[in-house]
Amino acid sequence: MHFPSRILIKLSEWFPLWIVLGCGWAWLQPAAWTWFEPWISRGLGVIMLGMGLTLRVADFREVLRQPKWIAIGVALQFLIMPFAAVLCSKVFSLPKELALGLILVGCCPGGTASNVICYLARANVALSVLLTMCSTFVAVLLTPLLTQWLAGQLMPIDAWALFRSMIEVVLIPLLLGIAMNTLMDRSRFREQAQRWVGVIGPLVSVILIVLVVGSIVAGRKTEIASAGPWLFVAVFSLHAIGFGLGYLFSYWFKGTKDVCCTVSVEVGMQNSGLGASLAKKHFAEFALAPVPAAISAVFHSLIGSFLAWCWNRKKKDSNE
Repeated sequence: MHFPSRILIKLSEWFPLWIVLGCGWAWLQPAAWTWFEPWISRGLGVIMLGMGLTLRVADFREVLRQPKWIAIGVALQFLIMPFAAVLCSKVFSLPKELALGLILVGCCPGGTASNVICYLARANVALSVLLTMCSTFVAVLLTPLLTQWLAGQLMPIDAWALFRSMIEVVLIPLLLGIAMNTLMDRSRFREQAQRWVGVIGPLVSVILIVLVVGSIVAGRKTEIASAGPWLFVAVFSLHAIGFGLGYLFSYWFKGTKDVCCTVSVEVGMQNSGLGASLAKKHFAEFALAPVPAAISAVFHSLIGSFLAWCWNRKKKDSNE
């Protein structure tokens, strides 16, 4: 491998550091980051395009041969996180507004950032994408029902807007990436093109995720600063429970290492952007309701990126 390629790969492997530095910079200078907020969906679309470039139709066929992991992953998503959110809000005695926001985060589906973490962790990306898509479609029904049941509030969701968003941000870029990868397979420059995609793709994903998380922190700085310290502990605990139980249950169901890592990430990482948007739109009378979602975007990215880094290191060590 050439020297520039090694440098680019190393830069992408230090994802946790860039997240911390990016969030710190966004906190100190919000104006330098809020410009990216209107571009969050497009940035995620570019990330999905990059992941599509690493996938083939055969990858999805292999996943579909194991439908039990799609069922298990989606079930764990909506069994672990909503009830963990209720538990954390009660254990840390969160005020009504913050408890509502935390429960809403727990009832949301997995986010596209989980696909990126699985991509960086070299886990089962195809399974990750399918789990994100399936949990999002199921969430159209389960998110309002679970929120009403657990938080005592009925929260209507614009199902068409949610479907349209998933199609625009995830499905179309992903299919385009797969199509481009198929064309590359037929090109005489196949090996060179795929090598550069494997090197540059993760780094572009890292840059865009840092921009997404940093812009959320910058846009919610005032609300985050007004929240008490127990909220940070509660949000961290929610995601730690999700990552931990997601892995343990997958291991209990006899999943491979890659499957366990993938399900762990899918369960532990929520669509915090969706949670913040729904809280702002449907619970406008509660000014602090979107705050847990903003903090969630930081914590699940930090935990997920740290785990991706650890899993990658272990894979490299075992291959040496």
